Amino acid sequence: MNWNLKLLYKGLDDPQIEKDIELSTQAVNTFISNWKGNKEYLKNISTLKKALDENDQLFTKYGILTKPGYYLHLKKETDLNNTKLKARIKKVTQKRIKLRNDLQFFFIDLSKIPKAQQKVFVNAIELKEYKHYLETLFAKAKYILTDKEQKVFNLTASTSFGNWTRMIKELLSKQSVTIVDEEQKRKKVSYNEIPQYLHSTDKDVRDNASKEFNKINKKYIEIAEYEMNSILERKQIQDEYRGKKRVDLSRHLGDDMDSEVVDALIEVVTNNFDISKAYYKKKAKLLGQKILGYHERNVPIGEIDTKYDFDTSISLVKKVFGNLDPEFKEIVEKFEKNGQYDVFPKTNKSGGAYCISTNKHLPTYILLNHNGKLNNVLTIAHESGHGIHSELVKEQNSFNDGYSTALAEVASTFFEDFVLEEVLKGVKDEELKEVILMERMDSDVSTIFRQVAFYNFEKDLHTTFRKKGYLSHSEISDIFVKHMTSYLGDSVDVDDSMRYGWLYISHFRRFFYVYTYASGLLISKYLQSKVREDTHFIEKFKDLLKAGSSKSPKDIFMDMGIDISEKEFWEKGIKNIS
Repeated sequence: MNWNLKLLYKGLDDPQIEKDIELSTQAVNTFISNWKGNKEYLKNISTLKKALDENDQLFTKYGILTKPGYYLHLKKETDLNNTKLKARIKKVTQKRIKLRNDLQFFFIDLSKIPKAQQKVFVNAIELKEYKHYLETLFAKAKYILTDKEQKVFNLTASTSFGNWTRMIKELLSKQSVTIVDEEQKRKKVSYNEIPQYLHSTDKDVRDNASKEFNKINKKYIEIAEYEMNSILERKQIQDEYRGKKRVDLSRHLGDDMDSEVVDALIEVVTNNFDISKAYYKKKAKLLGQKILGYHERNVPIGEIDTKYDFDTSISLVKKVFGNLDPEFKEIVEKFEKNGQYDVFPKTNKSGGAYCISTNKHLPTYILLNHNGKLNNVLTIAHESGHGIHSELVKEQNSFNDGYSTALAEVASTFFEDFVLEEVLKGVKDEELKEVILMERMDSDVSTIFRQVAFYNFEKDLHTTFRKKGYLSHSEISDIFVKHMTSYLGDSVDVDDSMRYGWLYISHFRRFFYVYTYASGLLISKYLQSKVREDTHFIEKFKDLLKAGSSKSPKDIFMDMGIDISEKEFWEKGIKNIS
């Protein structure tokens, strides 16, 4: 039930780690030696193909200390407070930054070639497999700095950003509180375990858990103030230095998404916040309350007594995945057999759930914090969906074997909904079925309306910071409350839980990532309907998962008959939620 990291190395003392660091370093330096003094690749199609082929091989086989860095990161995620491990990661990170700095001349020089030559390369048949990579590189060219300037930003990334965000995450993970559970037993739980009690159907339990949760958040709110201002300032400096006028432009460029597409989504969802307000008004009534605490917005309207141990949960997931396509089941079975899931919560383990993959020749890993609830079954489906996406995309070359975050949430929510459908087939009690469906609606409303409210908060936060120069934690909380109430309405209380709600949300440190949850779910709902109409459509869905970064998300969806630039597409999805 723990990650089997022996798929990578025997242990922290494995001498192969240092050997791989040396091999990767040599490979990077060989590439630099071959091309730093040879500018012919900037002029000649066949020479550029040779250079890109060599770069593809470099990143496919070694990357920039990819395997050692990946292994150490995974070790840290289940041992967050291991200071020796942190020191080792720091050394490897510094080496990676230096190598990346030494290598970046290749991409910077290529991005700066004349536009006429750019067109020649983009349209060259010999460079077909690199076409979209070149298109995106040239699109970003005007925001790419000189080699020396880029190096400064790379070298200061840890001190001006990484150390700050890790500090908050790790300080919170060390905390624990004593709560009273549904059986009136006092128990000590870690910070990352508290949320399960915030959603208890016993109001006394969830209110007590919220009180203890807020004590910790209040304790660290001033530190979070300095953290947030530091990373906001760093982003402002970078944007202004690169000439980026929009605070969210870096995210759009990184996601290979047109700003107009994101704007259309945000506008449509924001204009329909009346739906989420009405939902929470109904939710409060169903719970017999005039007003909900912020921590109560996802409380179930009834008890789901069924417990789902991990074996039962993973079996259900495999059954559903196999019914959709046998290859999906085979991939999950491989994850399970090889120890690529880390299943249960424990002290010093990272909270939440995620899937991580870094190279086509290295295993995908999935982190869970399973506690036997229905939602945990859906989480397995969700993260395994990411895992399947990560595996299928490995058919691409190293330039295209990742996928845009704009695509990331499509596969995960697609599989999650089909697993829920299977769960409901086994539920005979109509009241229980209603409880489960309501819990699902909690998730859908949060994924669409809450994440768009988060996006609006981020835009307001960055814009206000750039006007004022510094924001107190109280001012940050005021902005957060403004946007939470915009989608929650007056049926949810403006309490300490809401005011401290920005402190622990890691997405705000990744800047504007949150829109992809809303877009991913709405697109996923459409794809689900197509599969239900015609089971053969699953092949088109698999093509989407295999496409990686070979095309823009907009073009990948256009191939499937979906125009995500049209407001009408998003409006149809919102009507279904309504």
